[in-house]
Amino acid sequence: MVATTERWAWPSSFPRRLRERDREGGKQPAPGHGPTPLPTLAKSLILATAIVLAVTGVILFGQGLWIFAKAQLAQVLLERAFAQSLATGEIVKPWPWADTWPIARIELPRRHKSAIVLHGASGQALAFGPGHVELTPDAGENGTAVYSAHRDTHFAFLADVRIGDEIRVTRRDGAKFRFRIDGTVVARWDASGIDPFAPGQNLVLTTCWPLDAKIPGPLRYLVRASILRD
Repeated sequence: MVATTERWAWPSSFPRRLRERDREGGKQPAPGHGPTPLPTLAKSLILATAIVLAVTGVILFGQGLWIFAKAQLAQVLLERAFAQSLATGEIVKPWPWADTWPIARIELPRRHKSAIVLHGASGQALAFGPGHVELTPDAGENGTAVYSAHRDTHFAFLADVRIGDEIRVTRRDGAKFRFRIDGTVVARWDASGIDPFAPGQNLVLTTCWPLDAKIPGPLRYLVRASILRD
């Protein structure tokens, strides 16, 4: 037997069309079985869908920029209002229709974090900063002051606090206090064990738990601190 590299050839008795298809190296579709063009209506629907998705993306992007810009502007207004409160000792609202106002500044030197604390812990207040839970004393007074904030914004840094970290609080009346973190605990919102009238001068920072969760839950993360004496 003699080896050959020639391609197989169909017998001449086969129809010409089949022989030509074999020489072209591929199977040709039979008449009437090729790809069918999309109807005009289907093309129009695809184009309309693409336009709607593009416009939606632009709108969402614009809304994101607006929310970010509004948050940045709010912080500027809060800082300005707090500075005026320090200078005058009076309540100063950050904008005329606000239902809250700055009452303190909280700082964590090791983490290089600070935030303006607002009066009350309503939803509107917490949208702009930590809120001072009502019916708890002012920071530095006898009892336990409680500041609350969202875990994914103003109190996100609580994930990195350590026992022994210092917390500084400057109230709007100019009084300054330093606290030391004594411990942390996770508890249900209705079983926190916080006593606003406990002996001493204490501070609790609280936010939702788990810190990386995306939906609300009944648990709270409590960072407890006691006053430092100079």
